[in-house]
Amino acid sequence: MNRRNFIQLGSIATAIPALGVGITATSCKTDNNNVNNSQFPLKETTIPQLQQFMEEGKYSSEDITRLYLQRISEVDSANASLHAVIITNPKALEQAKKLDEERRQNKIRSKLHGIPVLLKDNIDTADMPTTGGSYALENSVPEQDAFIVKKLKEAGAIILGKTNLSEWANFRSTNSTSGWSGIGGQTKNPYALNRNPCGSSSGSGVAV
Repeated sequence: MNRRNFIQLGSIATAIPALGVGITATSCKTDNNNVNNSQFPLKETTIPQLQQFMEEGKYSSEDITRLYLQRISEVDSANASLHAVIITNPKALEQAKKLDEERRQNKIRSKLHGIPVLLKDNIDTADMPTTGGSYALENSVPEQDAFIVKKLKEAGAIILGKTNLSEWANFRSTNSTSGWSGIGGQTKNPYALNRNPCGSSSGSGVAV
């Protein structure tokens, strides 16, 4: 049994990391029950595979970043409206180009060089708002990056955007809804659109 079938057949509650290699590319088909991801070229692609693609010249970091941004636009913001991503980084492609140039100069920072990642929107980023999903912090841009963000950037990762969450990371009330925030709306389970995605980190899990 593969991972998809296992998730589709079971009701699973799990802890999802706040960092994900996000969405993917090209068009998708939807119905009332799930999102069909059979079309896009980076389906369940791993970080080592992405690095191999860049080393072989099959894709550049700019290409990969553009594909993920396209996938977010097609599946998350429209079509299935998964509401997994609150905001995308307007400088992501610019950053990818710079990292591609470093690669051409054989300056590889780490195994994360040129890799797009998504952060849960309660992790501070100095170039994007950090909201916790709340309108109270809608335009709140921190003065500096969180330590983990600083280390990711030093390693050559591209912060692609911020993911949705249960507002205030489930500290909004004792009866908060998993994956719902005022800013992001209700995150949907991509394997069963009418099911709860589970957990404060719903956006991060669905983005993956």
